[in-house]
Amino acid sequence: MTLANTIATTSLRNKFRMQNLDKLLRANLVAEKICNVDRTDAYTIQSPYGSQPTTVISALTGTYATAAYTVTLSTLTVNSEFKIGEQVYGFENIVNNFDLFADRVDEQQASIKTAIDKHVLNTIGTNGTGSYTTPTGGFTTSANLPVIVANLLSKVAGYESDYNGTYLVVENTDLVGIIPAMAAAGFSYSDEVLNNGFKGKYMGVEIYAVPSGTFATATSGGESVTMSGCRLFGVKNMCTYAAPRGVEMDEFKIEGSTGMHIRTYGLIGAKVWAAKAGLTVKITLA
Repeated sequence: MTLANTIATTSLRNKFRMQNLDKLLRANLVAEKICNVDRTDAYTIQSPYGSQPTTVISALTGTYATAAYTVTLSTLTVNSEFKIGEQVYGFENIVNNFDLFADRVDEQQASIKTAIDKHVLNTIGTNGTGSYTTPTGGFTTSANLPVIVANLLSKVAGYESDYNGTYLVVENTDLVGIIPAMAAAGFSYSDEVLNNGFKGKYMGVEIYAVPSGTFATATSGGESVTMSGCRLFGVKNMCTYAAPRGVEMDEFKIEGSTGMHIRTYGLIGAKVWAAKAGLTVKITLA
């Protein structure tokens, strides 16, 4: 538990709380692991990618022709606001047998982390142009795992080494098939899984498990997402997750109320860049 209100002054408490929130988001957000991250003050971000050049092979001539290239006009616009506000009254913090203020800080941090991941993962999954449908049973059928991963890798082979590898995001309910498949994978790898449980890498793909219900079809802030019954695979760093100035958390007194008001808030945007959209794959479960 974050013992935020054991620090004597508000200024030190604010500093401690923000450091703790920043550390939690950087360490635990799946979005941090698979996207380029932008925390500048930029409200809009221009596409960092142009068209792919083509290498010409010829006889020995010593000459070349200048080729044209295109830059796709595409912009990430931060269009979603995340916010939580709660009031911890003075008497509540006094009569409870635990640190209520610190508990609400922890709960708000966990809640906004989950909400950001859900928004970013659904946004990039909806806007990626890669697609794949699993064999019947999806990830919950252990025998499907090597087939699914091999098929997914075949879609991006030749690109992943240039961009720091590949990722796969599943929900926790998928682990009932994934963990047994890992445990039967062979010798030292299976021994590691049998001894330590879920291993976050399979066939070179980094696997992240998020809570059940993360992938959804809904309106999420300024985005309409269609990811119900789907999962996400892709090459890392092909998408951008923007959090201008990061997520902030503060406390303040409200006139007429005892105790403190606690709020957590931030602006978030996510973008799949058109030039690399095929390297983000929406997985439909069969």
